[in-house]
Amino acid sequence: MRVIPARLIDLSALALRCGRVSMVMLGYGLAFGASAVAARWRRSPHARGLRNGDRWVRMLTHLGPSYIKIGQLLSTRRDLLPDDVTQALSRLTDAVRPPGRRRIERAVRRSYRNRPWPFREFHWEPLACGSIATVHEAVTHDGRRVAVKVRRPGIDRMMQRDFALTAAMMGMLGVLPPLRQMPFRLMHAQVGGAILRQLDFEAEAASLTVLRDNLADFGNVHIPAPLPELCTSETVVMEYIGDLRRFEPDELAVNTRQSAVRAVLAAVYEMLFVDGIVHCDMHPGNIYLDRDGGLVILDAGFVIRLPEPVRRSFADFFINMVMGDGSMCAQIVIDSAAQMADDCDLEGFRASLRTLVEEASGAKSGDFDLARFAGRLFELQRRFGLYPVPEFAFPLLSLLVIEGMIKAFDADVDFQAEAMPVLRRRNLPRVAAANLER
Repeated sequence: MRVIPARLIDLSALALRCGRVSMVMLGYGLAFGASAVAARWRRSPHARGLRNGDRWVRMLTHLGPSYIKIGQLLSTRRDLLPDDVTQALSRLTDAVRPPGRRRIERAVRRSYRNRPWPFREFHWEPLACGSIATVHEAVTHDGRRVAVKVRRPGIDRMMQRDFALTAAMMGMLGVLPPLRQMPFRLMHAQVGGAILRQLDFEAEAASLTVLRDNLADFGNVHIPAPLPELCTSETVVMEYIGDLRRFEPDELAVNTRQSAVRAVLAAVYEMLFVDGIVHCDMHPGNIYLDRDGGLVILDAGFVIRLPEPVRRSFADFFINMVMGDGSMCAQIVIDSAAQMADDCDLEGFRASLRTLVEEASGAKSGDFDLARFAGRLFELQRRFGLYPVPEFAFPLLSLLVIEGMIKAFDADVDFQAEAMPVLRRRNLPRVAAANLER
């Protein structure tokens, strides 16, 4: 999916989109503010104010797919947000309001306009509906039962406009004196571009194949196989996996919860530390259990391949964090920084990061808070004048998303120690390997 430069996007359409986003945010901002004031004034236990999850869902839905994606990711953070907010936001994972049937049918038939129609049956009522696509059951002419992911009509234009708007906002932030040295434009190009690449369904079909190949040795992890000969730029056709169910912590036995958590962690660590592949969308709408208790990972739209230097640096940082070696963590951050301020205080950064790593080392999932750790790490970088490469955001985002689920399912799992078997198998740099032998 080609990213269109902001200057080439229709300015009138961009202005309309900017106006709509501004009006929606202003309207809901006033509603939230009034509700919060009323709740405090009445002191009513039933007044929800900012905890009104249904209102958050309506606001994000009105804002559009880019904002719905934010809500999906936030829905996993039950440890950071109130339950009535995260429960409402979880509806955004696969129950977003679908387009009308005529629009869906027109989009699907248009995508096959230059080739024979491949389906004997097609169920136009979606099985699931997310921010970017709907998913439908179908049967091919040769009798194969398949799932068909269909891109929402017109979503590419809307997300391109949102990309242009956020680029403008990043540009404005970059002129503020305290933030001038932050690489906002580079960060936006990397992260925003990755979000836009979710519209590239040909790339998603290829990512499904890569994930299946890389996790083939995990007998308890199942990823649907794509059918490349039936995929188009607007549809992904893949094998149909039935008997899936959404799992909630209180619905499963303790050993089943623990097994599911460790399966997720093992798969994520294998992708991240060994293959350099980051699945940034591991929310509950994309993770299911099958009837045998195996893990099923659906959707590969938000999958990023890390540059090799970033993969190695992140893996080295993680293993040294687990080992409690704050000095080595600091050196890895310094060596991999995208840029440094003229008044960068390296010694101050080293001392502060040593303290942070010592506090985090060996903590269990219930005690170790990755969101807080990442926030403090970024604050240290900002305070002492080091700015990381933008690609570091992707593995952190992936781990932040699954951390929310892990805390809900098994607060006692050792989030860091579970990575050690994978980290030991990868080709560690000489210094990290020496640490393992101590």
